[in-house]
Amino acid sequence: MTAALAKKPLPVEEVQPENSAVAPAPEGKNRWIQLIAGIVVMVVLSNYQYAFTLFTPGMREQFPGTPYSNIALIFSIFVLFETWPVPVAGVLIDTFGIRRLMIAGSILVSLGWIVAGTAATSVAQLYLLYGVITGLGTGIIYLAIVANAIKWFPDRRGLAAGLTAAGFGGGSALTPIPISLTIHAIGWGHAMAIWGAIQGLVIFALALVVSFPPQGWAPSEWDATAVKSVVQTKVDYSWRQTLRMPEFYLLYFIHFLISLGGLMTLGNLSEIARSLQVEKATVLGVSIVAFAATANGIANTASRIVWGSTSDRVGRENTMTIVFLLEAVSIFFVTQITGNPILFVIIFPIVFLGYGQINTLLSATTGDLFGTRNVSANFGMIYTGKGAAAMFSGWGAAAIASAFAGSFAAPYYIAAVCDVFAAALAFFALKPIARRTVARAENSLPQI
Repeated sequence: MTAALAKKPLPVEEVQPENSAVAPAPEGKNRWIQLIAGIVVMVVLSNYQYAFTLFTPGMREQFPGTPYSNIALIFSIFVLFETWPVPVAGVLIDTFGIRRLMIAGSILVSLGWIVAGTAATSVAQLYLLYGVITGLGTGIIYLAIVANAIKWFPDRRGLAAGLTAAGFGGGSALTPIPISLTIHAIGWGHAMAIWGAIQGLVIFALALVVSFPPQGWAPSEWDATAVKSVVQTKVDYSWRQTLRMPEFYLLYFIHFLISLGGLMTLGNLSEIARSLQVEKATVLGVSIVAFAATANGIANTASRIVWGSTSDRVGRENTMTIVFLLEAVSIFFVTQITGNPILFVIIFPIVFLGYGQINTLLSATTGDLFGTRNVSANFGMIYTGKGAAAMFSGWGAAAIASAFAGSFAAPYYIAAVCDVFAAALAFFALKPIARRTVARAENSLPQI
Protein backbone atom coordinates (compact mmCIF):
# COMPACT_ATOMS: atom_id res chain seq x y z
CA MET A 1 0.00 0.00 0.00
CA THR A 2 2.66 2.52 1.01
CA ALA A 3 4.89 1.53 -1.90
CA ALA A 4 2.06 2.22 -4.29
CA LEU A 5 1.50 5.62 -2.77
CA ALA A 6 5.17 6.42 -3.06
CA LYS A 7 5.26 5.53 -6.77
CA LYS A 8 2.02 7.27 -7.71
CA PRO A 9 1.89 10.94 -6.66
CA LEU A 10 -1.44 12.07 -5.32
CA PRO A 11 -3.53 14.22 -7.71
CA VAL A 12 -2.56 17.87 -7.61
CA GLU A 13 -6.17 19.02 -7.59
CA GLU A 14 -6.84 17.06 -4.38
CA VAL A 15 -3.58 17.63 -2.51
CA GLN A 16 -2.05 21.07 -2.46
CA PRO A 17 0.83 22.52 -0.47
CA GLU A 18 -0.44 24.24 2.66
CA ASN A 19 1.55 27.34 1.90
CA SER A 20 0.29 27.75 -1.65
CA ALA A 21 -1.77 30.89 -2.16
CA VAL A 22 -1.43 31.83 1.46
CA ALA A 23 -4.20 34.17 2.50
CA PRO A 24 -3.44 37.41 4.31
CA ALA A 25 -3.24 36.81 8.03
CA PRO A 26 -6.09 38.28 10.08
CA GLU A 27 -5.11 40.12 13.22
CA GLY A 28 -3.43 37.75 15.67
CA LYS A 29 -5.97 38.43 18.39
CA ASN A 30 -8.76 37.09 16.16
CA ARG A 31 -7.57 33.52 16.46
CA TRP A 32 -7.31 33.83 20.23
CA ILE A 33 -10.94 34.97 20.32
CA GLN A 34 -11.80 31.86 18.30
CA LEU A 35 -9.85 29.69 20.72
CA ILE A 36 -11.50 31.21 23.80
CA ALA A 37 -14.98 30.83 22.30
CA GLY A 38 -14.20 27.20 21.53
CA ILE A 39 -12.98 26.54 25.06
CA VAL A 40 -16.18 27.96 26.55
CA VAL A 41 -18.25 25.77 24.23
CA MET A 42 -16.28 22.73 25.35
CA VAL A 43 -16.77 23.56 29.04
CA VAL A 44 -20.53 23.58 28.53
CA LEU A 45 -20.55 20.59 26.17
CA SER A 46 -18.63 18.31 28.52
CA ASN A 47 -21.60 17.72 30.83
CA TYR A 48 -23.43 15.66 28.24
CA GLN A 49 -20.69 13.05 28.54
CA TYR A 50 -19.20 13.47 32.00
CA ALA A 51 -22.39 14.05 34.01
CA PHE A 52 -24.06 10.81 32.92
CA THR A 53 -22.84 8.90 35.96
CA LEU A 54 -24.50 11.49 38.26
CA PHE A 55 -27.93 10.68 36.80
CA THR A 56 -27.66 6.88 37.02
CA PRO A 57 -28.71 6.51 40.69
CA GLY A 58 -31.93 8.43 39.95
CA MET A 59 -32.54 6.38 36.82
CA ARG A 60 -32.19 3.18 38.82
CA GLU A 61 -34.76 4.42 41.31
CA GLN A 62 -37.21 5.52 38.61
CA PHE A 63 -36.88 2.27 36.67
CA PRO A 64 -36.67 -0.44 39.39
CA GLY A 65 -35.94 -3.93 38.21
CA THR A 66 -33.95 -2.70 35.22
CA PRO A 67 -30.48 -4.31 35.20
CA TYR A 68 -27.73 -1.73 35.61
CA SER A 69 -26.12 -2.96 32.37
CA ASN A 70 -29.24 -1.78 30.51
CA ILE A 71 -28.90 1.69 32.06
CA ALA A 72 -25.17 1.71 31.22
CA LEU A 73 -26.18 0.99 27.63
CA ILE A 74 -27.51 4.57 27.45
CA PHE A 75 -23.92 5.78 27.80
CA SER A 76 -22.65 3.32 25.18
CA ILE A 77 -25.28 4.49 22.69
CA PHE A 78 -24.44 8.11 23.49
CA VAL A 79 -20.75 7.56 22.71
CA LEU A 80 -21.58 5.61 19.56
CA PHE A 81 -23.66 8.47 18.19
CA GLU A 82 -21.16 11.02 19.49
CA THR A 83 -18.55 9.42 17.26
CA TRP A 84 -19.76 7.18 14.43
CA PRO A 85 -21.86 9.70 12.43
CA VAL A 86 -19.18 12.36 12.93
CA PRO A 87 -17.19 11.67 9.72
CA VAL A 88 -20.26 12.70 7.71
CA ALA A 89 -20.60 15.81 9.87
CA GLY A 90 -16.90 16.46 9.30
CA VAL A 91 -17.36 16.51 5.54
CA LEU A 92 -20.31 18.89 5.94
CA ILE A 93 -18.31 21.16 8.27
CA ASP A 94 -15.38 21.34 5.84
CA THR A 95 -17.80 21.98 2.95
CA PHE A 96 -20.33 24.42 4.41
CA GLY A 97 -18.44 25.91 7.35
CA ILE A 98 -18.67 25.62 11.07
CA ARG A 99 -21.58 27.88 12.04
CA ARG A 100 -24.57 26.03 10.59
CA LEU A 101 -23.42 22.70 11.96
CA MET A 102 -22.78 24.23 15.39
CA ILE A 103 -26.31 25.66 15.50
CA ALA A 104 -27.78 22.30 14.51
CA GLY A 105 -25.72 20.62 17.23
CA SER A 106 -26.90 23.08 19.89
CA ILE A 107 -30.52 22.31 19.03
CA LEU A 108 -29.92 18.56 19.27
CA VAL A 109 -28.20 18.64 22.67
CA SER A 110 -30.88 20.91 24.11
CA LEU A 111 -33.71 18.79 22.74
CA GLY A 112 -32.16 15.54 23.94
CA TRP A 113 -31.76 16.52 27.59
CA ILE A 114 -34.94 18.60 27.91
CA VAL A 115 -37.22 15.89 26.55
CA ALA A 116 -35.31 13.08 28.30
CA GLY A 117 -35.63 14.85 31.63
CA THR A 118 -39.30 15.81 31.34
CA ALA A 119 -40.99 13.17 29.19
CA ALA A 120 -39.02 9.90 29.21
CA THR A 121 -41.03 7.06 30.76
CA SER A 122 -38.69 4.16 29.95
CA VAL A 123 -35.03 3.34 29.55
CA ALA A 124 -35.72 2.63 25.85
CA GLN A 125 -36.79 6.25 25.39
CA LEU A 126 -33.55 7.37 27.02
CA TYR A 127 -31.67 5.32 24.44
CA LEU A 128 -33.15 7.60 21.77
CA LEU A 129 -33.18 10.92 23.63
CA TYR A 130 -29.94 10.82 25.63
CA GLY A 131 -28.13 8.25 23.51
CA VAL A 132 -28.94 9.08 19.90
CA ILE A 133 -30.08 12.73 19.80
CA THR A 134 -27.79 14.17 22.48
CA GLY A 135 -24.88 12.01 21.34
CA LEU A 136 -25.17 13.19 17.74
CA GLY A 137 -25.31 16.85 18.74
CA THR A 138 -22.32 16.48 21.07
CA GLY A 139 -20.21 14.84 18.38
CA ILE A 140 -20.97 17.53 15.80
CA ILE A 141 -20.08 20.35 18.18
CA TYR A 142 -16.94 18.65 19.53
CA LEU A 143 -15.55 17.96 16.07
CA ALA A 144 -16.29 21.48 14.82
CA ILE A 145 -14.49 23.14 17.74
CA VAL A 146 -11.43 20.87 17.58
CA ALA A 147 -11.13 21.41 13.82
CA ASN A 148 -11.38 25.18 14.29
CA ALA A 149 -8.52 25.20 16.80
CA ILE A 150 -6.30 23.11 14.52
CA LYS A 151 -7.00 25.35 11.51
CA TRP A 152 -6.25 28.58 13.40
CA PHE A 153 -3.07 27.28 15.10
CA PRO A 154 -0.93 25.26 12.66
CA ASP A 155 2.11 26.59 14.51
CA ARG A 156 0.88 25.41 17.93
CA ARG A 157 -1.38 22.48 17.19
CA GLY A 158 -0.62 20.57 20.37
CA LEU A 159 -1.22 23.57 22.59
CA ALA A 160 -4.38 24.71 20.77
CA ALA A 161 -5.86 21.21 20.68
CA GLY A 162 -4.87 20.80 24.33
CA LEU A 163 -6.50 24.02 25.47
CA THR A 164 -9.64 23.24 23.48
CA ALA A 165 -9.89 19.71 24.80
CA ALA A 166 -9.08 21.08 28.26
CA GLY A 167 -12.34 22.98 28.07
CA PHE A 168 -14.10 19.64 27.68
CA GLY A 169 -12.29 18.41 30.77
CA GLY A 170 -12.76 21.74 32.54
CA GLY A 171 -16.50 21.42 32.42
CA SER A 172 -16.22 18.09 34.16
CA ALA A 173 -14.33 19.86 36.94
CA LEU A 174 -16.64 22.87 37.29
CA THR A 175 -20.12 21.40 37.11
CA PRO A 176 -20.41 17.92 38.72
CA ILE A 177 -21.07 19.37 42.18
CA PRO A 178 -23.65 21.98 40.99
CA ILE A 179 -25.39 19.33 38.88
CA SER A 180 -25.30 16.87 41.78
CA LEU A 181 -26.82 19.46 44.12
CA THR A 182 -29.52 20.25 41.53
CA ILE A 183 -30.35 16.55 41.25
CA HIS A 184 -30.67 16.24 45.01
CA ALA A 185 -32.90 19.32 45.13
CA ILE A 186 -35.34 18.65 42.28
CA GLY A 187 -34.64 15.14 40.97
CA TRP A 188 -32.56 13.85 38.08
CA GLY A 189 -35.15 14.55 35.36
CA HIS A 190 -35.83 18.20 36.09
CA ALA A 191 -32.12 18.81 36.71
CA MET A 192 -31.30 17.32 33.31
CA ALA A 193 -33.92 19.50 31.58
CA ILE A 194 -32.75 22.74 33.22
CA TRP A 195 -29.08 22.12 32.54
CA GLY A 196 -29.86 21.01 29.00
CA ALA A 197 -31.66 24.28 28.26
CA ILE A 198 -28.90 26.45 29.74
CA GLN A 199 -26.10 24.62 27.99
CA GLY A 200 -27.88 24.62 24.63
CA LEU A 201 -28.44 28.37 24.74
CA VAL A 202 -24.78 29.08 25.53
CA ILE A 203 -23.59 26.89 22.65
CA PHE A 204 -26.08 28.48 20.24
CA ALA A 205 -24.84 31.97 21.14
CA LEU A 206 -21.19 31.06 20.70
CA ALA A 207 -21.94 29.34 17.38
CA LEU A 208 -22.53 32.85 16.06
CA VAL A 209 -18.95 33.80 17.01
CA VAL A 210 -16.83 30.96 15.65
CA SER A 211 -15.60 30.79 12.05
CA PHE A 212 -12.87 29.05 10.07
CA PRO A 213 -9.86 31.06 8.83
CA PRO A 214 -9.62 31.84 5.09
CA GLN A 215 -8.47 28.97 2.89
CA GLY A 216 -4.68 28.84 2.81
CA TRP A 217 -4.28 31.12 5.82
CA ALA A 218 -1.13 30.84 7.92
CA PRO A 219 0.26 32.88 10.84
CA SER A 220 2.61 35.64 9.75
CA GLU A 221 6.31 34.83 10.07
CA TRP A 222 5.58 31.14 10.75
CA ASP A 223 8.07 28.78 9.13
CA ALA A 224 6.72 25.22 9.06
CA THR A 225 10.17 23.86 8.20
CA ALA A 226 11.51 25.13 11.53
CA VAL A 227 9.59 22.43 13.40
CA LYS A 228 12.13 19.77 14.45
CA SER A 229 10.42 17.46 16.92
CA VAL A 230 7.03 17.26 15.18
CA VAL A 231 6.70 15.90 11.65
CA GLN A 232 4.11 17.89 9.67
CA THR A 233 2.99 17.32 6.12
CA LYS A 234 2.78 20.18 3.65
CA VAL A 235 -0.10 18.61 1.76
CA ASP A 236 -3.81 18.26 2.46
CA TYR A 237 -5.23 14.77 2.01
CA SER A 238 -8.89 14.16 1.24
CA TRP A 239 -10.72 11.65 3.40
CA ARG A 240 -10.52 9.09 0.60
CA GLN A 241 -6.74 9.44 0.41
CA THR A 242 -6.43 9.31 4.19
CA LEU A 243 -8.19 5.94 4.17
CA ARG A 244 -5.39 4.60 1.95
CA MET A 245 -2.65 5.51 4.44
CA PRO A 246 -1.42 3.02 7.06
CA GLU A 247 -1.02 5.60 9.82
CA PHE A 248 -4.75 6.25 9.70
CA TYR A 249 -5.43 2.69 10.81
CA LEU A 250 -2.76 2.87 13.47
CA LEU A 251 -4.26 6.07 14.89
CA TYR A 252 -7.71 4.52 14.78
CA PHE A 253 -6.63 1.38 16.63
CA ILE A 254 -4.68 3.40 19.20
CA HIS A 255 -7.78 5.55 19.79
CA PHE A 256 -9.82 2.38 20.37
CA LEU A 257 -7.31 0.85 22.79
CA ILE A 258 -6.73 3.93 24.93
CA SER A 259 -10.45 4.78 25.09
CA LEU A 260 -11.45 1.62 26.93
CA GLY A 261 -10.34 2.42 30.48
CA GLY A 262 -11.29 6.09 30.46
CA LEU A 263 -14.75 5.59 28.98
CA MET A 264 -15.44 2.70 31.35
CA THR A 265 -14.66 4.97 34.29
CA LEU A 266 -16.69 7.89 32.93
CA GLY A 267 -19.85 5.90 32.35
CA ASN A 268 -19.73 3.71 35.44
CA LEU A 269 -18.12 5.77 38.21
CA SER A 270 -21.11 5.51 40.56
CA GLU A 271 -21.28 1.75 40.08
CA ILE A 272 -17.50 1.40 40.37
CA ALA A 273 -17.66 3.21 43.71
CA ARG A 274 -20.28 0.69 44.78
CA SER A 275 -18.09 -2.24 43.68
CA LEU A 276 -15.12 -0.75 45.59
CA GLN A 277 -17.35 -0.36 48.68
CA VAL A 278 -16.91 3.40 49.01
CA GLU A 279 -20.17 4.67 47.48
CA LYS A 280 -21.54 5.95 50.82
CA ALA A 281 -18.44 7.98 51.73
CA THR A 282 -18.48 11.78 51.62
CA VAL A 283 -15.73 14.36 51.24
CA LEU A 284 -16.33 17.80 52.75
CA GLY A 285 -20.03 16.98 52.88
CA VAL A 286 -20.18 16.05 49.18
CA SER A 287 -20.76 12.51 47.91
CA ILE A 288 -17.52 10.79 47.01
CA VAL A 289 -18.65 10.25 43.41
CA ALA A 290 -19.37 13.94 42.83
CA PHE A 291 -16.13 14.92 44.58
CA ALA A 292 -14.11 12.40 42.55
CA ALA A 293 -15.80 13.54 39.33
CA THR A 294 -14.67 17.09 40.08
CA ALA A 295 -11.10 15.98 40.89
CA ASN A 296 -11.10 13.83 37.76
CA GLY A 297 -12.17 16.86 35.73
CA ILE A 298 -9.31 18.96 37.08
CA ALA A 299 -6.81 16.22 36.18
CA ASN A 300 -8.52 15.79 32.83
CA THR A 301 -8.11 19.49 32.10
CA ALA A 302 -4.46 19.55 33.17
CA SER A 303 -3.75 16.44 31.07
CA ARG A 304 -4.87 18.08 27.84
CA ILE A 305 -2.85 21.24 28.33
CA VAL A 306 0.30 19.60 29.71
CA TRP A 307 0.54 16.75 27.22
CA GLY A 308 -0.57 18.88 24.28
CA SER A 309 2.15 21.48 24.84
CA THR A 310 4.68 18.75 25.67
CA SER A 311 3.98 17.07 22.34
CA ASP A 312 4.84 20.31 20.51
CA ARG A 313 8.32 20.10 22.06
CA VAL A 314 9.19 16.41 22.24
CA GLY A 315 6.97 14.94 19.53
CA ARG A 316 3.51 13.38 19.42
CA GLU A 317 4.52 9.72 19.45
CA ASN A 318 7.05 10.13 22.28
CA THR A 319 4.40 11.88 24.37
CA MET A 320 1.86 9.16 23.58
CA THR A 321 4.26 6.48 24.78
CA ILE A 322 4.86 8.15 28.13
CA VAL A 323 1.25 9.02 28.86
CA PHE A 324 -0.21 5.67 27.73
CA LEU A 325 2.13 3.86 30.13
CA LEU A 326 1.07 6.22 32.92
CA GLU A 327 -2.53 5.35 32.13
CA ALA A 328 -1.79 1.62 32.24
CA VAL A 329 -0.20 1.83 35.69
CA SER A 330 -2.99 3.96 37.18
CA ILE A 331 -5.69 1.73 35.66
CA PHE A 332 -4.08 -1.32 37.26
CA PHE A 333 -4.02 0.36 40.70
CA VAL A 334 -7.79 0.90 40.53
CA THR A 335 -8.10 -2.84 41.19
CA GLN A 336 -6.13 -2.50 44.44
CA ILE A 337 -8.12 0.15 46.36
CA THR A 338 -11.25 -1.68 47.56
CA GLY A 339 -12.68 -0.12 50.73
CA ASN A 340 -10.33 2.88 50.69
CA PRO A 341 -12.14 6.17 49.90
CA ILE A 342 -8.93 8.21 50.23
CA LEU A 343 -7.19 6.22 47.51
CA PHE A 344 -10.40 6.40 45.45
CA VAL A 345 -10.11 10.20 45.18
CA ILE A 346 -6.34 9.96 44.55
CA ILE A 347 -6.06 7.17 41.98
CA PHE A 348 -8.92 8.18 39.69
CA PRO A 349 -7.55 11.70 39.01
CA ILE A 350 -4.28 10.01 37.99
CA VAL A 351 -6.29 7.81 35.62
CA PHE A 352 -7.67 10.95 33.99
CA LEU A 353 -4.26 12.62 33.95
CA GLY A 354 -3.37 9.83 31.55
CA TYR A 355 -6.66 9.46 29.70
CA GLY A 356 -7.59 13.12 29.24
CA GLN A 357 -5.04 13.83 26.50
CA ILE A 358 -6.37 11.27 24.03
CA ASN A 359 -8.15 13.58 21.58
CA THR A 360 -5.56 16.33 22.09
CA LEU A 361 -2.71 14.20 20.80
CA LEU A 362 -4.72 12.36 18.17
CA SER A 363 -6.36 15.48 16.71
CA ALA A 364 -3.01 17.30 16.55
CA THR A 365 -1.43 14.23 14.94
CA THR A 366 -4.27 14.13 12.40
CA GLY A 367 -3.44 17.68 11.34
CA ASP A 368 0.28 16.87 11.26
CA LEU A 369 -0.05 13.81 9.03
CA PHE A 370 -3.04 14.55 6.81
CA GLY A 371 -3.10 18.37 6.61
CA THR A 372 -5.58 20.94 7.90
CA ARG A 373 -7.87 21.57 4.94
CA ASN A 374 -9.93 18.41 5.52
CA VAL A 375 -9.12 17.92 9.18
CA SER A 376 -12.80 17.83 10.24
CA ALA A 377 -13.51 14.81 8.05
CA ASN A 378 -10.18 13.10 8.73
CA PHE A 379 -10.27 13.48 12.49
CA GLY A 380 -13.96 12.61 12.42
CA MET A 381 -13.06 9.20 11.01
CA ILE A 382 -10.40 8.60 13.66
CA TYR A 383 -12.78 9.82 16.37
CA THR A 384 -15.05 6.87 15.64
CA GLY A 385 -12.46 4.70 17.39
CA LYS A 386 -13.94 6.04 20.61
CA GLY A 387 -17.35 4.81 19.47
CA ALA A 388 -15.92 1.38 18.68
CA ALA A 389 -14.73 1.20 22.30
CA ALA A 390 -18.05 2.39 23.71
CA MET A 391 -19.89 -0.91 23.72
CA PHE A 392 -17.20 -2.54 25.83
CA SER A 393 -16.70 0.50 28.04
CA GLY A 394 -20.38 0.98 28.91
CA TRP A 395 -22.61 -2.04 28.52
CA GLY A 396 -19.80 -4.59 28.08
CA ALA A 397 -17.83 -3.60 31.18
CA ALA A 398 -21.02 -3.59 33.26
CA ALA A 399 -21.97 -7.03 31.95
CA ILE A 400 -18.51 -8.46 32.72
CA ALA A 401 -18.64 -6.90 36.20
CA SER A 402 -22.03 -8.53 36.86
CA ALA A 403 -20.47 -11.91 36.02
CA PHE A 404 -17.88 -11.26 38.76
CA ALA A 405 -20.32 -10.31 41.53
CA GLY A 406 -20.22 -6.62 40.54
CA SER A 407 -16.43 -6.29 40.52
CA PHE A 408 -14.86 -4.17 37.78
CA ALA A 409 -11.41 -5.73 38.31
CA ALA A 410 -11.51 -7.88 35.16
CA PRO A 411 -12.47 -4.99 32.82
CA TYR A 412 -9.72 -2.84 34.35
CA TYR A 413 -7.11 -5.57 33.83
CA ILE A 414 -8.13 -5.74 30.17
CA ALA A 415 -7.92 -1.95 29.84
CA ALA A 416 -4.43 -1.83 31.39
CA VAL A 417 -3.10 -4.38 28.90
CA CYS A 418 -4.64 -2.38 26.03
CA ASP A 419 -2.90 0.79 27.26
CA VAL A 420 0.50 -0.93 27.20
CA PHE A 421 -0.19 -2.22 23.69
CA ALA A 422 -1.17 1.31 22.56
CA ALA A 423 2.11 2.71 23.94
CA ALA A 424 4.10 0.10 22.01
CA LEU A 425 2.23 0.84 18.77
CA ALA A 426 2.79 4.59 19.12
CA PHE A 427 6.54 4.29 19.58
CA PHE A 428 7.52 1.29 17.47
CA ALA A 429 4.98 1.51 14.62
CA LEU A 430 3.37 4.96 14.26
CA LYS A 431 6.56 6.97 14.74
CA PRO A 432 8.65 5.43 11.93
CA ILE A 433 5.76 4.91 9.49
CA ALA A 434 4.57 8.52 9.84
CA ARG A 435 8.03 9.93 9.22
CA ARG A 436 8.59 7.84 6.11
CA THR A 437 5.21 8.77 4.64
CA VAL A 438 5.62 12.51 5.28
CA ALA A 439 9.11 12.47 3.79
CA ARG A 440 7.88 10.70 0.62
CA ALA A 441 4.98 13.14 0.24
CA GLU A 442 7.32 16.13 0.58
CA ASN A 443 9.70 14.74 -2.06
CA SER A 444 6.79 14.28 -4.49
CA LEU A 445 5.55 17.91 -4.21
CA PRO A 446 6.01 20.10 -7.29
CA GLN A 447 8.63 22.78 -6.82
CA ILE A 448 7.06 26.25 -6.62
